Amino acid sequence: MSIESLGGALGRSQQCAGAVLMIRPAAFDYNPQTALTNRMQQRGGPGGQSQALAEFDSMVRALRSEGIAVCVVDDTPEPQKPDAVFPNNWVSFHADGTLVLYPMQAESRRRERRPEVIDAVTRQLGFKVSRTVDLTAHERSGRFLEGTGSLVLDRCNRIAYACLSPRTHPELVEEWARQLNYEAVTFEAFDPGGVPYYHTNVMMCIGARMAVVGTCAMAADDRDRVIEKLRVTGRDVIEIQYDEIGQFAGNLLELASWDEALGDYQLLVMSDAARRSLRPEVYTRLSASTDSVLAVPVPTIERLGGGSVRCMIAEVFVPAEASVT
Repeated sequence: MSIESLGGALGRSQQCAGAVLMIRPAAFDYNPQTALTNRMQQRGGPGGQSQALAEFDSMVRALRSEGIAVCVVDDTPEPQKPDAVFPNNWVSFHADGTLVLYPMQAESRRRERRPEVIDAVTRQLGFKVSRTVDLTAHERSGRFLEGTGSLVLDRCNRIAYACLSPRTHPELVEEWARQLNYEAVTFEAFDPGGVPYYHTNVMMCIGARMAVVGTCAMAADDRDRVIEKLRVTGRDVIEIQYDEIGQFAGNLLELASWDEALGDYQLLVMSDAARRSLRPEVYTRLSASTDSVLAVPVPTIERLGGGSVRCMIAEVFVPAEASVT
């Protein structure tokens, strides 16, 4: 079977999770530590913890209404963790039972790693940990890799894409790829001011049948190589521009669900800001490459936290035989 056929056959079953972890924030706020490398954060403006809670709860309801199994864990008020709403940066749950813990650049974010969160996922979603890959010791030497923020995964072809930045160290990308049997594809990408994008997932998303990528931001020496790597898997490569990236149109996630009328279907989740920023021709191609689109408003979380809906979701790949409640 060709790689194109393999991608089509396995994409739906392997690329998209039907269960997710989300952390209900207790002290959401602008974080000066993370703002040093995240230029998408904006200080001030209306809202804060209370508005972030309302946005979070609304998003959970929307996902559950689409048949997604959502494990919600409450953040603890102390110690304060202003970015706890973004759990995909410190943990990932893989289909073979591998649990990965990641080294975080900001000291304030290291507090987010709590055993009770993992316990809740195993209890509520049926995830069974077969092995743990703990990369957190690299924090002591100043090397970081922030989960599926740093890594955008083509799971069916086992390719990990990573935009290098202060939060995404090339040697850790390679180490992760060796440990999980992936091919690592690294590249450089910069915002209009020439600053590296802090996470890969703000300018790239890979779904079952498409790949969204901000090629305008990529270093010229990397662009053709990465695009060709994406295209050889048979995906429709949909390019977005700087203004769309700035409204989190790269921060998307495709999930798997089931409906009595539709059967198995793919759900592409994005923010309302991302949806409104997309050029009509881009949205048309996106809509044709998935089964359903869910756009949810999270303006406070985007403004103060510098992350959007994809950052709020940690996928949980539950074995097929596990029961999910």
